Amino acid sequence: MDGRGRCLDNIFTECLWRSVKYEDIYLKSYQTIDEAKIGLTDYFEKYNSRFHSSLDDYSPNEVYFNKINNKLIPDITI
Repeated sequence: MDGRGRCLDNIFTECLWRSVKYEDIYLKSYQTIDEAKIGLTDYFEKYNSRFHSSLDDYSPNEVYFNKINNKLIPDITI
């Protein structure tokens, strides 16, 4: 926590790491660091390209780069 009343700041990070663990790490049981690096790189590329309902069905890449088909998308407050 950063300060008083800031306990909810960590929710998004915790949700991300839960997804990473349950959708990738626990299923694949990587044996080496190199396997984990390759697998997690692939996972994050897919994760950042898929649509998220919490982002109004935009992908994280679209929100981060703030474009969809060369149009600016509305600001999404998280």
